[in-house]
Amino acid sequence: MIQSLQSFTFHYWNYALAPLAPFSWFGLNISSLELAGAFRLCYVLRYLREHFRDEHVKQRAKDTKLPPSEDRSFVRNALTVLTVVYGGEAIAAPLLGVPCSFMNSGTGPLLYVLVQALVDALPYVPSYGAELRAADVLFRCSYPPWPEVSNSPWALILSSFIITNAGFFTTNLVSFLHPTPLTFTTPPELQPYGWTTVDLWSAPLITAIYATLTHCQPFWADLHAVIAGVLGVPADAAFGAGVDKVAVLDPDTARFACAIVFTGLFASRTVKTFGLAAKRGGVWFYVVARG
Repeated sequence: MIQSLQSFTFHYWNYALAPLAPFSWFGLNISSLELAGAFRLCYVLRYLREHFRDEHVKQRAKDTKLPPSEDRSFVRNALTVLTVVYGGEAIAAPLLGVPCSFMNSGTGPLLYVLVQALVDALPYVPSYGAELRAADVLFRCSYPPWPEVSNSPWALILSSFIITNAGFFTTNLVSFLHPTPLTFTTPPELQPYGWTTVDLWSAPLITAIYATLTHCQPFWADLHAVIAGVLGVPADAAFGAGVDKVAVLDPDTARFACAIVFTGLFASRTVKTFGLAAKRGGVWFYVVARG
C-alpha cells in the first residue's frame, strides 16, 4: 500500500510540476500546482480581509472611537499578495547576495496579480470557519540553488525560515489585511505563545528532514549517521569514514517522506483545534487547504 501511495504521489508531483497549457505555448513555465497554489492563497487572503472587516464593523458598533473602514483598492490587495509571496525572499536574497526571482522574471508576480483580480471579482467567498494561513512548505522541500545556501547548513535553515514566514510577518506588521489605514501592529508570531504555531517552525523542520534524507550537505550526512546510530540502524561504514554512513534517498522519495510528516503535523493540529468528531468534512477540507 505504501508503494502504491508513493507511486501515486510521484506521478501526481511530476504532473503537477509540468508546464501547463496554454501558458507553455508562450514559453511561460507555469505549472498546475503553482496555479492552484496562487488561487488558494488569493482566496484565503480575500477571506481574511472580509473576516477582519466584519470584526471591525462589530467592534466599531460598540466603540465609535475606532477608525472607520477604508475603501479597499485593488493596488493594496495586489501589494498584499505580492508581499506574502515574495516578502521573505526580498529579505533573504540581499542578505545572501543573490538577486530575487521576481527581478529575473515577472511571470510569477503577474500570475499572482491576475489571480487576485479574478478572486476579487467573485461575487461571494464561502467561509469554512477555520484559522486560515497559506502554507507552502512542500513547495520548498528542495533547497534553493544558491551557493551561499548550498554550502552552509545554517544558511539553509535560516533562509527557509525567513522565506516562508517573513511575507506574512510583514503583512501582519503593517496591517495590510485590516480595513483600517495602514499602521504598525504586533504580528501574531510575536504575541504570547506565537512561536508555538506550526506554521512558524514547520518550514525549517521540513527543510532539515529533506536535507538529512538527501545528504545535500556533509553536515546532514553526518547527522543522518548519528540519528541512525541512536536508532540502531546498521551503518554502511564506521563513523568518521569519508563515505555515507546510511543510504541516501533520492529527492522524490525524500519529498514523499516530507509530505507525510507535513500532513501529519497539520492533521494533528486540526484534530486538536476542531475535535475529531465535530464537522469531519470541514476538518478534512481544512487539512487539504493547508497544503
